[in-house]
Amino acid sequence: MTLTSLGLDGVFEITPQKFGDARGFFSETYNKSSFADAGIHLEFVQDNHSYSAAKGVLRGLHYQLGPRAQDKLIRVVRGSIFDVAVDIRRGSPDFGKWVSLVVSADKWNQILVPKGFAHGFVTLENHTEVVYKVTDTYSREHDRSICYDDPTIGIKWPFSAAEIQLSDKDRNAPRLSAAETFE
Repeated sequence: MTLTSLGLDGVFEITPQKFGDARGFFSETYNKSSFADAGIHLEFVQDNHSYSAAKGVLRGLHYQLGPRAQDKLIRVVRGSIFDVAVDIRRGSPDFGKWVSLVVSADKWNQILVPKGFAHGFVTLENHTEVVYKVTDTYSREHDRSICYDDPTIGIKWPFSAAEIQLSDKDRNAPRLSAAETFE
């Protein structure tokens, strides 16, 4: 696998090797030993799968507070997404900064988003499927979100607000200044 830092502490693009022939392909998308050899020591406990029927579906910015915080390893098995990680560790010199990456089935890449970051994505194609591993199970009590279009963060999404489809939860999320974050 190829590991590339995206410029914020702990956020990486990971591209697994893909072996193909006339029959199709094989790829090891996660191997605990290979990750450990690369300095990534995580214990994933849950896999999630989301399907979005249309392009412009935005999910996020989501995170869980400690002690139920989650590291996430995100990949796309059909379609593509514009994926975003926002540093929400109040003591971090990068607090409020964000990075993005196009993750797609064609590129066969993944993004690793560590604890202390809010995560979100918008689908770039119809019928997009995203699968991701997390290091803790879902906890409604610890689940939080931040407004995707908070001007203090300034994410440059590839769609206008009128083109984006949101859940009620994401539409009503607080701004970063009012959100519970990591100390």
